[in-house]
Amino acid sequence: MDLARIQEALRREKLDGWLFFDHHERDPLAYAVLGFRPVRHVTRRWYYLIPAQGEPRGLVHRVEPHVIDTLPGEKLRYSSWQEQHAQLGKLLAGTRRVAMQYSPRCAVPYVAMVDAGTVELVRDLGPEVVSSAELVQEFEACLNETQFASHVEAGRIVDQIRAAAFRFMGERVESGVDELAVKKFVRAEFESARLITDSGPIVGVNAHAGDPHYEPLPWNSSPIRRGDLVLLDMWARFEKPGSVYYDITWTGVCGEPSERVRKVFEIVRDARDAAVQKVADAVAKGVEIRGFEVDDAARSYIASQGFGDQFVHRTGHSIGEEVHSTGANMDNLETHDDRRILSGALFSVEPGIYLEDFGIRSEVNVFVRPDSAIVTGQIQRELVRIA
Repeated sequence: MDLARIQEALRREKLDGWLFFDHHERDPLAYAVLGFRPVRHVTRRWYYLIPAQGEPRGLVHRVEPHVIDTLPGEKLRYSSWQEQHAQLGKLLAGTRRVAMQYSPRCAVPYVAMVDAGTVELVRDLGPEVVSSAELVQEFEACLNETQFASHVEAGRIVDQIRAAAFRFMGERVESGVDELAVKKFVRAEFESARLITDSGPIVGVNAHAGDPHYEPLPWNSSPIRRGDLVLLDMWARFEKPGSVYYDITWTGVCGEPSERVRKVFEIVRDARDAAVQKVADAVAKGVEIRGFEVDDAARSYIASQGFGDQFVHRTGHSIGEEVHSTGANMDNLETHDDRRILSGALFSVEPGIYLEDFGIRSEVNVFVRPDSAIVTGQIQRELVRIA
């Protein structure tokens, strides 16, 4: 826990404190930001307040008095619910605005960890509760140089495996290959490179490519034949603590693409590039930019080409040690994400158009430095010719 930096951020945001709360380890963000793990299962509620000024302080149950002993500051204790409320009032004394892992109307579900009843309790004790979403991304979703280097190196290998996967398809189109075989090939290559993934990859042929979250399984895998379109979405990181994911989507055709497929690919590609340029221009000029604005850049272009209703998901998501991380998402569809895109942020830009007979998605990863925003891996400009 970087106490001095957290308190500096609280003062900058005009907050009196950041109140952490957990019960049964429901809030992984609390443990990540505070930098500790409980030595045993958490079965009682604990609270920990980092004030904008002064020493932090906590509140624990007498059955589990040592749960936050590794954190600095005095620890109040309680047994009964009446004592809990009274001691929580003491903990919050003098605070008017406190941040919690709360999101109004669950607009940012990655941060909405604290239950509504606990928010009501804190409000009843006097303070205004505001969302910690901006604080969480500053202290949990912005990469250091070591993390960024792990992402770049993973990306170099994943790009190689992606190219090899398309070659694998092409070499076997005539003799017989299906989606599941390609998925197994990619997973084997990941294992050989000591990369891990939480699921996937997505290998979608024709209509399956029109399903954004399709994944081949033994009972639904389709063969890959000449003339077919194939979407390949893959994500992985190194099997080391602190390593960061790389996440891409490319599409290819077994043969010559139709004019319709080529047109849809070019629209998606250009929407992707418009979103990336939106971020790059803002960062270069020192202009604040928020997640929803990036989504608008891609979505407005696709809508202008007549496919707005076929772009059914957000433009991108935060990337970290989890492939879907806790920073700002490029989203003005599923949510209105008005979090700022901060220096150190890593996120995907992946617009798509999904039709009944095929789908196209094109995904890159963007990393933000203080004065620039860059795509971190190879960029697809044309459809892959698989065979």
